Amino acid sequence: MRKHLLLVAMLNAINVFASPIQIPLTGGMHISTSVTIKKGTYELNAPADLNTGVIIIEGNNITIDFNGAILAGSNDKKLPNDFYGVGIFIKSGKNITIKNAIAKGFKVAIIAQQVEGLTIENCDFSYNYRQHLNSNREREDVSDWMSYHHNENNEWLRYGAGIYLDHCNKSVIRYNQITNGQCGLMMTNCNDAWIYNNNFSFNSAIGIGLYRSSRNNILSNQLDFNVRGYSHGVYWRGQDSAGILVFEQCNDNQFNYNSVTHGGDGFFLWAGQTTMDSGEGGCNDNIIYANDLSYAPTNGIEVTFSRNYIERNIVKECDHGIWGGYSYNTYIGNNEFEKNRIGIAIEHGQENTIYENKFYENKEAIKLWARKTQPVDWVYAQKRDTRSRNYQIAYNDFNNNLTEFDLTLTSSLNINSNTFTNSSSRFKIDSSVTHLDSSTVTDIDVIPSKAFLHNLSQSEKIKKHWFSSFPKGKKEIRITEWGPYNFQYPIIWLSKMDSNNKMEFEILGPAGKWKIKNSKGVKDVSSTSGKFPSIISAIKTGEEQTLIELEYIGQTFTTQLGETIKANQPYTFSFNEFNPKLTWNVNWYKWDEQHNPNKDYAAFQQVLNETPVLTKTTNKLEYTWWGEIGKALPADSFATVATSSIVLPKGKYEVGATADDLVKVYIDGILVIDFWDASKYVYDEDAHHSTIVELEGKHDIRVEHVENSGFATILFTIKPVLH
Repeated sequence: MRKHLLLVAMLNAINVFASPIQIPLTGGMHISTSVTIKKGTYELNAPADLNTGVIIIEGNNITIDFNGAILAGSNDKKLPNDFYGVGIFIKSGKNITIKNAIAKGFKVAIIAQQVEGLTIENCDFSYNYRQHLNSNREREDVSDWMSYHHNENNEWLRYGAGIYLDHCNKSVIRYNQITNGQCGLMMTNCNDAWIYNNNFSFNSAIGIGLYRSSRNNILSNQLDFNVRGYSHGVYWRGQDSAGILVFEQCNDNQFNYNSVTHGGDGFFLWAGQTTMDSGEGGCNDNIIYANDLSYAPTNGIEVTFSRNYIERNIVKECDHGIWGGYSYNTYIGNNEFEKNRIGIAIEHGQENTIYENKFYENKEAIKLWARKTQPVDWVYAQKRDTRSRNYQIAYNDFNNNLTEFDLTLTSSLNINSNTFTNSSSRFKIDSSVTHLDSSTVTDIDVIPSKAFLHNLSQSEKIKKHWFSSFPKGKKEIRITEWGPYNFQYPIIWLSKMDSNNKMEFEILGPAGKWKIKNSKGVKDVSSTSGKFPSIISAIKTGEEQTLIELEYIGQTFTTQLGETIKANQPYTFSFNEFNPKLTWNVNWYKWDEQHNPNKDYAAFQQVLNETPVLTKTTNKLEYTWWGEIGKALPADSFATVATSSIVLPKGKYEVGATADDLVKVYIDGILVIDFWDASKYVYDEDAHHSTIVELEGKHDIRVEHVENSGFATILFTIKPVLH
C-alpha cells in the first residue's frame, strides 16, 4: 500500500512539473515563444491604430494556446459600430499556431501580416465590429451599401473582421467561429491556404473574402446568413454582402461542400479593376463544387469577366441562380436550379457549356443576351470580344419552368439532347438570335485538373455535414439595425401590415415564455402572453409612437450584442417605431457654376431666392433619384430645400440625414448637421450623418441638400434615443 501511494505521489509530481506554465495577458505584451495563457477574462482596450494590437506576436515555430481565455476590447463602448483596435496582432514569422482564443469587442479580432504557415484553430472571434444599418423594413438607405472593389491599401479594414490575413501563405484556418460581426475571414494576397470546418455565419457583410489570393481550398464551412439589404417582399438588394467574396485576380481556388445559404449573394466573384482597365487577367479557373447556395436575395452565384468551373451545387429560391455576365469558357454542370426567378443569366458570354443541370420551377431557366453597345470607358470592352456567342447546352432536365430559353442578340448555340416536362414556353427568341442548332448531339468532354481531383479527395476526408437548426427560405431573413437575426435571442418582428392598419407580429427566440408589459399606439392585441414561437396581431392607432414591450423568461441565451442572460432571468425586448407627424414643404432649384455650392455657399444661397423648378408637399422626406427629379427637370446640379415643424416631448433625439451629395440640417435656425465637402464623400457609408440633440415642444426644421451629378438621394430621420 505504501509503495502504491508513493507511486501516485511521484506521478502527480511529474505531472505538475510537466504542466506548461500559464501566464496572464496584459495590454501591449509581446509574445515570441510558445506559451499557454492563463484562462480568464481580460478587459483590455486596444490602441485605435490598426497597425498594432493588445497582444503582439512574432517569431518562428511557436504555439500560443489561449486556453479559452477571453480578450475583451472597447470596454468603454457599448455599441458594435464604436468598437476599435486590434485584439491580436501577428507581425511576422513562420509556423505560428494560435488556438483556443476568444476575442470580442474589437474592430478586428486578429490580424496577421507576412506570416508563412499560420494556423488558427478552435477560436471564437464573434461579436466584434458591425456598422449600424440605416435601412429599415419600408425603405433602403444607400449608406448601407459596401464596396470591396479596392484593397490595395487594406481598404477592407474599414469594415472590420474576425480574422484579417495580409500576405500570409500556407495558412490553416479550421474549427473557428465568427458570428454576429460584419466580416468573418478576410484575406488579401494570401495563397495555398486550407480553410475548413469553420462557422462564419450571421454576419452583416461577408463570411469569407479573398482579394488577389490564389490556390486556396475553402472546404466544408458554414457560411449562412451573411446578409443585409433585404426586406421580404419590399426590396432585395444585398448591398454587396455575400457568403463568399472573390475579388481581383483570384485564381485556382476551390470552394467545395460549403453551406452558403441566405447570403446577399451566395458566391460573389468579380475579375477586378485590373481586368476592367487592361482587358487582361481575371478571377479564373476557380472551382465551385457541391455547395448549397440557396435563398440569396440576389444571386446564388455571381461570376463575371472570368473563366470558372461550377458543378454539383444546389441553388434554390434566388433572384438569379447564376449571374454570369461576360463569363467565358465556363463549365456549368450537374447543378440544381429550383424556384429562382432566372436559373442561369449570362450577358455577353462566350464559349460556355451548360450540361446535365436540373431546372425546376424557375420563372426562366436560361437567359442569354447582349447589349447593342458597350460603355465607352471600359478598356475591357475595347480589347475583348464581348459578343454573346458559342454555347453548348446539352443533356439538361427542364421541368415546370415558365420559360426555358430567353435569348437575345446571341449566336452559335448548340442546344440538344435536353428533356422538357410541362414547359409553358420553350423558346423566347427574336431575329437577333442566329445559328441556333438543335440537331447535332455534341459530346461534352470536361477533364478536371489533377490538382482539383487531389484536393477533392482531401476535402472528402474532412467534409462536415452541417445540420442547421434555423428555418430555411428568404422569408426567414430578418435584418435588424445590427444585421441578420440569428434565432438565438427573443425578438418581436413585424411581418405584415394591411391597409386597415392591422399589424401581425412574429415572436421568435429560444424556448421560454413571454408576456406584454407595456404597449402604446396599438389596440385589440390578440394575445398578451404565450410561449415561443408565437404570432400575435394588433391594430395600429395612428399615434406617433408604436410600442409593444415584452418580457422573456426562459433558458440561458446570448443577446444580439453578445451579453449572456442567465436562465429564468427576466429580459425585456420590444417593437418600437417612431413616426412623427410631419408636413414637409419641398422646393427644388437648379444651380449653375456661378452659384456652385461646392465653391461658394453664399453665392449658392442666391439660387434659393429664385422660383423653384418644382414644389411638393409630403409627410416623409425620402427621395432617391437615378436620373431626372421629374419630367424635363434636372438630374444633376440641383438643390432640395425642405422645411417642416415638429412638436416633441422632452428628451434626447437622434437626427439623421442620408444625402448624395451635400446636406445641412437646421433646427430652429441652429446648424446641427453640416456635411458640405464632397471630397469627404468617398464610400457609400459616408452618405449618412447623424447627431444627438435635446428637444422639447415645437421646433422648426430646415434641410438643404445639393446634388452634383449621378445618383442622388435625401432621407431625413428623427427618433428618440432609447436608454
